[in-house]
This record gives sequence, C-alpha cells and structure tokens, in this order.
Amino acid sequence: MKEDIRQGQVETMGWCWLEGLWENEGRRKEGSSDASGQFGYSVRVSPQMANRIVDSARSILNKFIPDIYIYTDHMKGINSGKSPGFGLSLVAETTNGTFLSAELASNPQGQGAAVLPEDLGRNCAKLLLEEIYRGGCVDSTNQSLALLLMTLGQQDVSKVLLGPLSPYTIEFLRHLKSFFQIMFKIETKPCGEELKGGDKVLMTCVGVGFSNLSKTLK
Repeated sequence: MKEDIRQGQVETMGWCWLEGLWENEGRRKEGSSDASGQFGYSVRVSPQMANRIVDSARSILNKFIPDIYIYTDHMKGINSGKSPGFGLSLVAETTNGTFLSAELASNPQGQGAAVLPEDLGRNCAKLLLEEIYRGGCVDSTNQSLALLLMTLGQQDVSKVLLGPLSPYTIEFLRHLKSFFQIMFKIETKPCGEELKGGDKVLMTCVGVGFSNLSKTLK
C-alpha cells in the first residue's frame, strides 16, 4: 500500500519469509518447498485485522506445510499517517537464495470495493502457491528484471530458468529487441521428474556488455 506522503498519506511495507528446503542449483535447476512463514500488517485500523489475515492465510498454507511462522505488525497514532488499510506480503526463499513472492493490500479508502481481511489472506496465500507451482528461479513479478540484467551483462552467455512467461514479460522481450537488438533463445522444459509444477522456460542470451560511461575512473 503506497500513497502520496505529501498529502499526509503513508507508505507501508510488510514482509513474510518462507524459509524452505527448496533445492536450487544456480539459476537453472529447482526443487521443492518444505517450510513457510508470513507477515501481515495493518495501519489505522483494528489490530484484529492483521490477526484475521493471518488466520485465513493459515487455513490455506497449513494444508501443505505445518511449520508456518506468522508475524504481524500494527501501526497507529501520528506515525501511521492518514491512510488506513492492511495487507500481506509473502516471500519464499530457497536454500540457494532464490526468492518467489506474492503480495496483496486492501484498496485505498474510497477507491474500489471493500476487501475483507479473510479474503485478502486466502487470496495472497493462493498467489504464493501459484508462484511455487509456476516455479523457476525468478517469480513472475521479477522475470523482466532478471532478463534486463542478463541483457545488460557481460558479452557472454547467460541462462535463467523461469516458469511460464507472464504477458508483461512477453511484451518486455519485445522492448529489449527494439532498444538493444537482443533476442533470447527460448527453450521449453516440460514438467518431469526433475522439474516440478508448471512447464518451465530456459532463457538464453548474450549480453551487450553495457557499462556506465559516467562512472569516475580511478
């Protein structure tokens, strides 16, 4: 949830760590998840809102993983600004440092339909499970960032294993071709014994060797 601070609003962030036994070698191999946790937050609303989010998210995640660590944070008073709301942010971390994330927040006051904490918690948990099913070494939200870094990297071959490409990523690939004349080699990797969840995509490219011309030389 992010509003204009100049208008007396508040910027809030919440994190949840899913610490799992997800075997992931480099950027081209993945495994399975084993443990989880989450973080719910509330601002200028009843502290029970965060607890209701936690309970509803647990109702989904506990069906798969029993040891879930749940954290809540409530902000009130002048430090909370003038933007009431609540949300949940989930991040799954693999043993090799790969992150998959999902986040939901309530609609700003007066914008859109009211969201119940129970619905938000359940929906966010389902989004995280969908990211885990999609798999890959980068979640769908950050696919484009990984591809951009590969494009700007050294003039060498870079590879990354992703889940199904999101519509945003597909359009982003077109922009990379227009701006950098870079085309990725796309290889589909059907789900099998080694790859679990949805079908995967192995993305390969040769970087342009971009360098910062304004960097001071010593």
